[in-house]
Amino acid sequence: MAAATLPPMYVVILAGGGGTRLWPLSRPERPKPFLPLVGEETLLQRTVARVRPLLGDGDIYCVADRRYGQLVRDQSPDVRLIVEPTGRNTAAAIALAAALIERPDEEPMIVLPADHWIEKEDVFRGVLAAAAGSLAPGSFGVDAPLVTLGIQPNHPSTDYGYLRPDTMRGETRGGLHAYPLLAFEEKPADARARELINMPGVAWNAGMFVWQRRAIRAALEKYTPLPMLIESAIGSDLALANAYDRISPISIDRAVMESAAGDHQVVMGAMDVGWSDLGGWSALLAAIAGGDAGGAHGRVVQSGETIQIGPDDLVVRAPGGHLVVDAASDVASSPDGTVVADGVWAHLTGARSVADEVRALIARVDREEVRA
Repeated sequence: MAAATLPPMYVVILAGGGGTRLWPLSRPERPKPFLPLVGEETLLQRTVARVRPLLGDGDIYCVADRRYGQLVRDQSPDVRLIVEPTGRNTAAAIALAAALIERPDEEPMIVLPADHWIEKEDVFRGVLAAAAGSLAPGSFGVDAPLVTLGIQPNHPSTDYGYLRPDTMRGETRGGLHAYPLLAFEEKPADARARELINMPGVAWNAGMFVWQRRAIRAALEKYTPLPMLIESAIGSDLALANAYDRISPISIDRAVMESAAGDHQVVMGAMDVGWSDLGGWSALLAAIAGGDAGGAHGRVVQSGETIQIGPDDLVVRAPGGHLVVDAASDVASSPDGTVVADGVWAHLTGARSVADEVRALIARVDREEVRA
């Protein structure tokens, strides 16, 4: 889809996070957006490349706290960087972007996480174009709605929030199935997740948004004190740092979107694009195995924790700060496979079938660390 055929729009990428669910691979000093987890590019670089065909020069921005500013500059030097004094979750990052980026009020702003994986990139670009051109300017009787993009779920997960649309009023706009949104639901318990997945049209909340600048600014002003705190500090690093000291970390969903949905100001676009948030080792194993990790799953093990390692398991450790992949026989301290972790490990259960992919992943991350 050629950028010339599309209305002017711009993308704001949010990069940061502690990466604790992917330790010891991802760490606070280099969280997962800045790692080449699937392929040779880092997730940030892939996110930038994924949207570039939609945009003109200078239309990609990245918001990151100051710890990661140099990483953004090194990995994506042509992206326009917006530096936060410190991370305060997505509401503050979006409020800062809405205040600083001087673009026409009616021009669509696309907000994306830096650390997600999408297989069907052409389909995804079509979703973004349809949301920007057909939903964000006005839809379902709402002038300039807040558009959230939902993922078609394939199992009842407790790892994601859910979007509940009004399926009685669904329409297809620009090839995109869209609905007024009834409500957001936070990460549910297992029983509720099983109920939700059986409801027509329900989607996982991907944390991706499309809206006009005037729409998100008005919503932030209505539901939060963030514009008052941030906009008065623009132009002074010290004033902005002081403003951020007064901001409590809160997601844009909690701060704005849940209330806006209750006020009938949110529209959902539904998509099936081969999405993963790579939110933990199990999701990462599936992604690096091409979607089928043979039932392998993983979790982070804390130092001092006793675990039992089976013959088909792998362990990822970082002795001396250097990542290594070990089989059960390398680390088990007793015949039954019991071992006490001497650091923060990843225990990959049943992952021997994807051992080559795991070792290739570790090698990519090591090379990225050497280049840094």
